[in-house]
Amino acid sequence: MTLKNADQMRKAELAQIHIAKTQLGLADDEYRSLLLSVTGKTSSKDLTWQGRKLLLNHFKKIGFKVKANKAGRPAPVVTGDKTSLISKIEAQLAEAQLPWAYADGMAKRICKVDRIEWCDPEQLTKIIVALIKDAKRKGRYTE
Repeated sequence: MTLKNADQMRKAELAQIHIAKTQLGLADDEYRSLLLSVTGKTSSKDLTWQGRKLLLNHFKKIGFKVKANKAGRPAPVVTGDKTSLISKIEAQLAEAQLPWAYADGMAKRICKVDRIEWCDPEQLTKIIVALIKDAKRKGRYTE
């Protein structure tokens, strides 16, 4: 494991510890007491990887449930050819009263491609998902 990966893992585990603290409804003094009794440390930043694992396992024993994050969701299945996906994007833009330039901007931001026509089906699906999320946020989406 590289140093960068180890640091990312440490940050993820520390985040999970604090999510567990919140999910379990532990007050700060309760959390610190539990931390000291389980690991012998008074701060999670001082924990080794073994200490973090020990603490997370203890949290799971007392009721912490790990939830999948958005990044952990499976990618949407790409169905249809490029033409049908672009047609769907066109319909979404029309419904939102947005110009094609908006879709090109999304392609640039999301896919790092200058124009929507140059996107592959997987990239087009990402843009469709983003447009659906926007429609849901703005109350235009009905399933």
